[in-house]
Amino acid sequence: MTTNAFDEQREQRVAGIIEGLKNKPGALLPILHGIQDSEGYVPERSVAMIAAELNLSRAEVHGVISFYHHFRTTPPGRHIVQICAAEACQARGARQLEAYAQERLGVEYHQTTADREITLEKVFCLGNCACGPSVRVDDEILARVSHERFDQLVDELTTQSVQVK
Repeated sequence: MTTNAFDEQREQRVAGIIEGLKNKPGALLPILHGIQDSEGYVPERSVAMIAAELNLSRAEVHGVISFYHHFRTTPPGRHIVQICAAEACQARGARQLEAYAQERLGVEYHQTTADREITLEKVFCLGNCACGPSVRVDDEILARVSHERFDQLVDELTTQSVQVK
């Protein structure tokens, strides 16, 4: 029962976001951002709702969602870890950090660890160019992240989650 109630609540929130933004010029992107900000991702069920309200096909809405890496179609992990892949961070070792992070977590970009704790994402520029490689964990930007610092970070995130449970 709680799953259905949650789904109804989610649907009402999504409908409210669509209603509030549908008359805005170029409404599709603000709606998608609003839904992802609210729900953590863009639920599949919302695609048809958006398409109907904006007089678009579901394929058009899905095309925008899949074009922008920012949008997720599945719930993210408890923590979002983003690694900067812009040129300045690459020059400071971001590619090596990317490979290490993927191996350490056992996931590729835009995937979530099996324990649902961490979703790994690639971003292009966190505005911390002189201090790369940079990583954002949820809303905190970290500078000069080495393999050792990444390990500490993962350990801290998973330890916090164990304490919360």
